[in-house]
Amino acid sequence: MPELPEVEVTRRGIAPHLVGRRITAVTVREPRLRWPVPPAVRKLAGRDVRSVHRRGKYLLLDCGDGHLIVHLGMSGSFRLVDAGTPPGKHDHVDIALGARVLRLRDPRRFGAVLWTTTEPAEHPLIRHLGIEPLSQAFSARHLHAFSRGRRVSIKQLLMDSRLVVGVGNIYSSESLFLSGISPRRRAGTLTIARCALLVSSVKKVLRAAIRAGGSTLRDFVGGDGASGYFQARHLVYGRAGEPCRKCGAPIRRLVQGQRATFYCTSCQR
Repeated sequence: MPELPEVEVTRRGIAPHLVGRRITAVTVREPRLRWPVPPAVRKLAGRDVRSVHRRGKYLLLDCGDGHLIVHLGMSGSFRLVDAGTPPGKHDHVDIALGARVLRLRDPRRFGAVLWTTTEPAEHPLIRHLGIEPLSQAFSARHLHAFSRGRRVSIKQLLMDSRLVVGVGNIYSSESLFLSGISPRRRAGTLTIARCALLVSSVKKVLRAAIRAGGSTLRDFVGGDGASGYFQARHLVYGRAGEPCRKCGAPIRRLVQGQRATFYCTSCQR
């Protein structure tokens, strides 16, 4: 699933080509995504795109009298193509902006294209989201307070969108390795010092992943159609049985909350 870096890479890639441009047409070839594409989306022609923001894993396109809310789902991508480029089998939605088209490709149809005329922060999909991990609000104090009394593992807590949004499975494993904290450790046992180390690691990993264009494990491409390359820098994720880049011990894999976790038993405590 595209996580925060992949969505942010997409936002940065498409924003310069959208902001200030007028939507000239919308084509919905397949409305049956995770939620049905509402009829209002087909009627966006004539509106100008004022800004493109990200909230968690959602892209928000401000069209003046409302916002387009887009989620890339499990395997989706938002790409800019030339008008007239034939759509592929899984290209479900086109937003035309003159000579360029913003195209949603979603093989599994777990993504979403929705429209709201109210404040996006109040939308049911967004209103309960936690803080942004790259913001100053995500701090050692915040993590420490949120984790008190929690018996859940710190890995699962990092993936709790009520605490912090978008860290996801890949980057929580990578951040825990960088901070030397075992993904199995109970969240409530972390000291304020270890919370500070983990928060710093999360921010460092996410920023590095964004600079690298995200991680392309299967289908993800950025707005320009290019794959990310951060997967080549993964220290633990997807490396079960391979030697730890730090100590040489074999990387272990376990399942937590139905998601695969990768870690080093020697480096992480």
